[in-house]
Amino acid sequence: MRPESVQGASYPGHVRSPRAPGPGQPSFAAVLRQEVESSRGIRFSNHAIARLQARGIQLDESQRDRIEKAVEAADRKGAKESLILLDDLALVVSIRTRTVITAIDAAHRKSNVFTNIDSAVLA
Repeated sequence: MRPESVQGASYPGHVRSPRAPGPGQPSFAAVLRQEVESSRGIRFSNHAIARLQARGIQLDESQRDRIEKAVEAADRKGAKESLILLDDLALVVSIRTRTVITAIDAAHRKSNVFTNIDSAVLA
């Protein structure tokens, strides 16, 4: 069997050049830029969503903006897991994934001890 007859085979001296996007298709750079920009928002884990819903807590746009700014501040300082205190809420947030892991309001805090965090931000 000859190497050139095997689909996808590579052999010395053979280099595949990347294909250019077809008409109407975005370039790799455009897709990458869009993904980076869309990932800047804050996400909520299923657990955090369940906690907020069970306690009747709704975050308005201003509060979401404050959470995002707190995450950005923690990220600039090199934090990985932060406690963000927002009004009467305590949010544990993964800074790397920009995900709210859990949310606790003042009425449901038991021991007031938070573990597995490396920073705290007052939002």
